[in-house]
Amino acid sequence: MDPVEVFAAGEKGRGLRVTKEISTGDVVFAEASFAAVVFDSLSLQVCHSCFRRQANPHRCAQCKFAYYCDRTCQRAAWDEHKQECSAIKNIGKAPNENAQMAHLTTLDLLEDHLSKMSPEDLKELKVDVQHFYNYWPKKSKPVGEDYVSHLFGVINCNGFTLSDQRGFQAVGVGLFPNLCLVNHDCWPNCTVILNPGNQAALDASFHSKRRIELRALGEISEGEELTVSYVDFLIVSKERQRLLKQQYYFDCKCEHCTSGMKDDLMTAVRDTDGHKPSADVVKAVTDFSLQALVKIEEARTEGNFHEVVKICRECLEKQDPVFGDTSLHLLRVLSTASEVLSFLQQFTEAAGYAKRMVDGYTKLYHPNNAQLGMAIMRAGVTHWHAGLIEAAHRLICSAYAILIITHGAHHPITKDLEVMRTQTEMELCLFKQNELVYRSMREAVLSDKPMMLAGEQIKTTS
Repeated sequence: MDPVEVFAAGEKGRGLRVTKEISTGDVVFAEASFAAVVFDSLSLQVCHSCFRRQANPHRCAQCKFAYYCDRTCQRAAWDEHKQECSAIKNIGKAPNENAQMAHLTTLDLLEDHLSKMSPEDLKELKVDVQHFYNYWPKKSKPVGEDYVSHLFGVINCNGFTLSDQRGFQAVGVGLFPNLCLVNHDCWPNCTVILNPGNQAALDASFHSKRRIELRALGEISEGEELTVSYVDFLIVSKERQRLLKQQYYFDCKCEHCTSGMKDDLMTAVRDTDGHKPSADVVKAVTDFSLQALVKIEEARTEGNFHEVVKICRECLEKQDPVFGDTSLHLLRVLSTASEVLSFLQQFTEAAGYAKRMVDGYTKLYHPNNAQLGMAIMRAGVTHWHAGLIEAAHRLICSAYAILIITHGAHHPITKDLEVMRTQTEMELCLFKQNELVYRSMREAVLSDKPMMLAGEQIKTTS
């Protein structure tokens, strides 16, 4: 039995609390999806069963819409897919992700919040309802429009975003009835990760299903309510409250929102010997930053990465004298600059920006936040590529310490980190023994050239 129980959580409605003490990193409960679909934009690249990204996925021969890692994953998904396969085949095209989800869903007890939706949202919902009827089998029992609308309301408020096996990209959405009972807190005591399961074993009895895992970020006392964050914490409290009201129809009254905790850090300005920039200067650089972020996104979408770097450098030149190290405007530019420069293999400059980004994130995020762990991991890899092995190993170890809590030892991300941790540790030992030898070996590996060492010629491989 899972160590949880449903209880009346006051204004929040129902909630879940633990019936015994939970330790940091423990799986409070795991739950298979009631229904889950891949985003429309990624339907050709992601397995519709385990949600892993695949370079050459196997396509369903009947509907020619669903894609899988292989026939094993396809068989595992058949009970769910057969409900939509024939309808897609008959109509000749697939429904959008919302209509797919509604066909797989029947959750009568969850809130739909239809009465709180704006006219624009209700208009979009009616379009989804029509898509649903287009794919509903003609010979099946008729379903009333009110009930279908309820399903779409449930999906809108309770859908959980699913990431790929490496955790880098959102690839789909799923419904998990027990997870839906876990209420929001901007500084939660739990996190949710997707375990893609395992269908690789020849013996099907060893297969495991796709599931979410609710993991404890710290010690949780008996009787304490379980909470997760519905939005990223790196948004000032008023904006987080607005987003939560818009998407989930409640007013967040958590401690961090009511007291505006860390808002001062997120909007920090530079303090040089007691002198701060004027309000007019701060506003001017803020406006410039917002415009620059729009241009950065446009250039990135067009694949013009050198232009992205140019805008980032210009923006940082204006931001550095004005914004503090934890300013969200500054951190967003640092994050983009580091990522794009790494892509362009300009690792030394990227590492500098990545370090500043991680330093800022560490002051803002919960110490065991999964987003923080992922950011530190990326920074570690960037430093590694830049040849900064001491910093690289330190960052990778820090990331591992966080992600072993948020993802567990058997998640693909954690396994990757374990390999990197071992490799950087070996390189660090060589570096400390003889830095010149380390640099020589590294250069030879990167250039795939013969290396001279102690009078010998050693051929390295990349």
